[in-house]
Amino acid sequence: MVVTGYKRPLVQADMWELNELLSASCISKCFQQHTDTELAAARVRFQHKLRKNKGRSQTEASEKGISNCLKKGVSQDVLMMEDKGRAKERKLKKKKEKEDYPNSWLLPTIYKTFKWTLFESALFRLLQDLLAFVSPQLLKLMISFTQDPNSYIWEGYMYAVLLLLVAILQSVFLQQYVQRCFVLGMKVRAALMAAVYKKALVVSNDTRKESTVGETVNLMSADAQRFNDVTNFIHLLWSCPLQIIVSMVFLWLELGPSVLAGLLVMLLMVPINGLLATKAKKFQLKNMKFKDKRLKIMNEILNGIKILKLFAWEPSFQSQVESIRGEELKVMKKFAYVSSVSIFIFTSAPALVSLASFAVYVLVSPDNVLTAEKAFTSISLFNILRIPLAMLPMLIASIVQTGVSKKRLEKFLGGEDLEADLVRHDPSFDSAVSVHESSFSWEKDTEPLLKDVSLEIKPGRLVAVVGAVGSGKSSLLSALLGEMHCTKGFINIKGSLAFVPQQAWIQNATVRDNILFGSSHEEKRFQEVIQACALGPDLKLLAAGELTEIGEKGINVSGGQKQRVSLARAAYSQADIYLLDDPLSAVDARVGKHLFDKVIGPNGLLKNKTRILVTHGVSFLPYVDEVVVLVDGKISEIGSYSSLRASKGAFSEFLDTYAKEQNDQSNSNKGVYILPHHGCQDTEDFEIIPDGGDAEPDSPLEDTVSLTLKRENSIRRSQNSSSFLLLISLSFFSVRVRKNSSLNKSEGAGKTKTGQRLIDEEAMEKGQVKFSVYLEYMQAMGWRYTVLVFLVYLIQNTAIIGQNLWLSDWTNDATDYHNQTYPNWKRDTRVGVFGALGVAQGFFVFLGTLLLANASVSASRTLHSRLLNNILRAPMVFFDTTPIGRVVNRFAKDIFTIDEAIPHSFRSWLLSLLAVLGTLFVISLAIPFFTIVIIPLAVIYFFVQRFYVATSRQLHRLDSVSRSPIYSHFGETVSGLSVIRAYKHQDRFLKLNEIAIDNNLKSVYPRIISNRWLAIRLEFLGNLVVFFSALFAVISKDSIESGLVGLAISYALNITRNLNLLVRLSSELESSIVAVERITEYTQIENEAEWITDHRPPEKWPEEGRLQFINYKVRYRPGLDLVLHGITCDIASSEKIGIVGRTGAGKSSLTNCLFRIIEAADGRILIDDVDISTIGLHDLRNRLTIIPQDPVLFSGTLRMNLDPFDKFSDEELWKALELSHLKDYVAGLQEGLQHEVAEGGENLSVGQRQLLCLARALLRKSRILILDEATAAVDLETDDLIQNTIRKEFAHCTVLTIAHRLHSIMDSSRVMVLDAGKIVEFDSPSNLLGNQGWFYAMAKDAGLTQECTAL
Repeated sequence: MVVTGYKRPLVQADMWELNELLSASCISKCFQQHTDTELAAARVRFQHKLRKNKGRSQTEASEKGISNCLKKGVSQDVLMMEDKGRAKERKLKKKKEKEDYPNSWLLPTIYKTFKWTLFESALFRLLQDLLAFVSPQLLKLMISFTQDPNSYIWEGYMYAVLLLLVAILQSVFLQQYVQRCFVLGMKVRAALMAAVYKKALVVSNDTRKESTVGETVNLMSADAQRFNDVTNFIHLLWSCPLQIIVSMVFLWLELGPSVLAGLLVMLLMVPINGLLATKAKKFQLKNMKFKDKRLKIMNEILNGIKILKLFAWEPSFQSQVESIRGEELKVMKKFAYVSSVSIFIFTSAPALVSLASFAVYVLVSPDNVLTAEKAFTSISLFNILRIPLAMLPMLIASIVQTGVSKKRLEKFLGGEDLEADLVRHDPSFDSAVSVHESSFSWEKDTEPLLKDVSLEIKPGRLVAVVGAVGSGKSSLLSALLGEMHCTKGFINIKGSLAFVPQQAWIQNATVRDNILFGSSHEEKRFQEVIQACALGPDLKLLAAGELTEIGEKGINVSGGQKQRVSLARAAYSQADIYLLDDPLSAVDARVGKHLFDKVIGPNGLLKNKTRILVTHGVSFLPYVDEVVVLVDGKISEIGSYSSLRASKGAFSEFLDTYAKEQNDQSNSNKGVYILPHHGCQDTEDFEIIPDGGDAEPDSPLEDTVSLTLKRENSIRRSQNSSSFLLLISLSFFSVRVRKNSSLNKSEGAGKTKTGQRLIDEEAMEKGQVKFSVYLEYMQAMGWRYTVLVFLVYLIQNTAIIGQNLWLSDWTNDATDYHNQTYPNWKRDTRVGVFGALGVAQGFFVFLGTLLLANASVSASRTLHSRLLNNILRAPMVFFDTTPIGRVVNRFAKDIFTIDEAIPHSFRSWLLSLLAVLGTLFVISLAIPFFTIVIIPLAVIYFFVQRFYVATSRQLHRLDSVSRSPIYSHFGETVSGLSVIRAYKHQDRFLKLNEIAIDNNLKSVYPRIISNRWLAIRLEFLGNLVVFFSALFAVISKDSIESGLVGLAISYALNITRNLNLLVRLSSELESSIVAVERITEYTQIENEAEWITDHRPPEKWPEEGRLQFINYKVRYRPGLDLVLHGITCDIASSEKIGIVGRTGAGKSSLTNCLFRIIEAADGRILIDDVDISTIGLHDLRNRLTIIPQDPVLFSGTLRMNLDPFDKFSDEELWKALELSHLKDYVAGLQEGLQHEVAEGGENLSVGQRQLLCLARALLRKSRILILDEATAAVDLETDDLIQNTIRKEFAHCTVLTIAHRLHSIMDSSRVMVLDAGKIVEFDSPSNLLGNQGWFYAMAKDAGLTQECTAL
């Protein structure tokens, strides 16, 4: 695999198949068995505890009663006791709340499942730890061998070989241990993920309410990952103390009691480090807060980018983001300073420790002379000590974090399951559905929502369930599905179920897979279902037809299409009983009628099945067999339509309210509602409008991206036939044909036409990161800083080497003053200089880290502001073709990497590189022979490293790429639980999840193995360095001082670790620096025109508001067809113009051109004789006003939403609010204008949001106003308010209204009818109606012609 990875970047297909024992199904089976036993035991303990607590609280209550009697005339101290008692009670209560679920069963389960792996790895760890202490002893023997002139030369060779052997054994044991631990971590993660998924499928509503989808996905991603990380190092819990104790013993043997001085210094470090860590953590939390705040704003900016551009508000939002970013960087700097102090302590620790020990040792008695053996053996022992001391606090911190995860997982996995036996399936009943005097509630201990429901439904009947909003219609279906708690009575269902929820649940798969939903594919039945569900025309529009992939949450399909796919899924499933929860509400009237006739109704596909239909559509009721009327959770009437109509009960009231509303709507809305008493029209002659265009009013489900996409990339219709031409990527499906679909194989079909693909794949860099990227980063840091950092670190390294050379010279004193007393001055100089050099290196590290901290903060600042600046100046086309997530990712993940990972990697890499170079330098200085070996070793090292990094990098990428399907599949499952349960597809989804986990494990496992592969080879190189330095020391025994030998070998013993580190850090730095590359990519996007140019329009422009289009042509992107074909027209000052046309005629494009959201391909637009293409964008956009289609609000105050630049006074704002009928509402709010608007304006109704947009327009007072379908999403009342205000307040302005509801433009001065990008009619409404042309046809469709003739 490594060879393949070196030749070309690896892909998922190169991964090995998993060993059976490593597969998710096997791991989770084993884990599940142990879970069941442990959890059962824990539940028993939990019940026991509850009982005990109950008993206790009763006794407490009786005691309290007694104390209450004594209350009168009680002295102070008793009261004190009472308070204490109360506090204690409160604590108990808190604790109870905390642990109201079976606990402490997860760890035993994990232990029992994986105990053998744990034992094996523990054994390897023990052997490795013990071997670590053999090298210092061999070093001691080696030094005494070089000092003793009479020793035999073979002894030296034997020591050298022994050193090599011990080192190799140590490497092998260590790698075996690490490999087992990492595989164990991987298994634990897989087991937990599978368990969470399995639990999510059966979890009861009570448990489900406690955590949102996001939190549950977090259990799977973050918490399982934490367990993974801890299991990797779990053995350090006993191995660290062991290493510390053994080192202390050996040190005692060397230096006697003076070791304690060194130990004391080490122990002092621990609390200081702890203190710094808590401080750092505080900064981290603060930083996260700013990060969240910044990302929230960024998210909103990107979601509402169109609005920002139309209103020219970018600068205001840019400064908001920049100020938050400034705060964030301040905190980051503090954090960097704190961590540089702790790094200073960590680096100077070994120097200080050895200084303390040696100084005390020499000063205690004059007989103690420091020999080479003693000094260098001690130093290598101190080096062993460093790691466990550093690791322990980290390990403890991560165990604490895992403790939190353990609690969360136990709470979720130990929660209640759905009661499996709620719904009986007894075939002996003669009715398909029978409910017997049952009551249902959503949670165990709450009031029942549905009371005393009795219902018998015979097989093959069509039953409608009607009732006011909130009367329990959907709950009734949930009860039949077994999703609610049954407090009394029972349900029996004969046969299988299919369920169509109110909000369609769509999987991220092809259209075909969504409809088949795991059943086998039969072409004939499939086509029948497609035709019946009116999906035929939609599928024709898609390049890949039924194999088009639907995005996550059905993002690229309109609400109506989602609902129809969901209905098709049910129709295809061939169940016995169909539960349909208002499937007709999300589609317009025509399509609704079609669906009823062809699928649900008495002549539809399902005519012989039992159907229960929840509906608001009164027009369908005459055709159903029975109507069930619900009022406040009780069934008030059951019967046929005519009998209920006659009885004048709740049903006829319901009819009156709904019929009235629908009558109003049908006059104003598109589509004609066919009310029962109009007599039925023939159903064949209507065509289905693809819901892509008109889905807005009826599909609240969609997010802004897909809506904007849908509006922008409209579909044109050729003039006479209803064949749709593809204009821009299919307006509502971004087409991703699956790689292996049969489509690609048919020639020509797989080739994408220009403009068919909407969203391009994200570029994933392959191969090595270019050097220019590193330069880019250094330039962002500032060259002065970069050079200084290098210099300072170099000096620091020189200080380390100097200190060690001084030490080796000091140890030679032992031979020089062999039989004489050791002079005090000499001793003091030795200790003093040694100490000074030690402090110096600490100081330089501190200085270097500080400089680097400043440098990296300035790099972060530069890169972020470049990115932000450029994104806000990117043209609209960029946002239409780039998923928001991708841009947010740049601001989240990549900026985070630049803030935190890169500085850290960079510093560690630099230090480790210098350490390796220093080591090689010292060895060559001590043993000149050694230089011969350096060259070949370096070459081998370089090759191994290059070879490995290519594979490792790609495996890393594959791992993160293969992770997201697990989480997105899980998120999808959680949101579609009721559907999956209704169709009884739990097992299939478990399988899918296992496959997703296996795919991820396939890339994790080789990554673990490849890391070990590299480590063994590198350690072997390191061991060779040790061996050769020992060997050459033996060869040149007579010419070398013992001090230098000790120095060389103790340095060499360290090199293995440094080499390993260097490679790891190089690849880490390389994978982090990719973030810079990704950000640079986005800072080079082409910008739109300048915001402000030298050519500025007059101050008062446009004074009159005259508009001229001169042969105006435009296309969305180069290479696509024209959207407007040479529009020419004059619009006089303060005319009111209505613009109408079919979906995709180019209505919205026209407004986009006025604001230069899209630039002209040819021709010009003049406003008051100024050519708009000659002035700056902000000058233009500030002078026009638009009330957009989607009322977009931003989180912040109401004031900020109305006036982000603080240009207007409060009086002006209140005036605008009054005119837009919001004054009373805002005055009624506690904070008034400072009222916080939630993200996306969630805490205001759609109508209120639209009125706020009106207030914005009123504030701007410009001479030209554009209404883009401004009233599509509001109710008729708000619509009237808006229309009246506009008539009054904008009487003197030029107003362009784009309308779907024709009645809103009947009073315009002229109406412009667009078709396929050309003006086909342009005249006053009355003349157009008289001409009986295009406009007349549209008015007739909307049922306005009678009214108009009446007028």
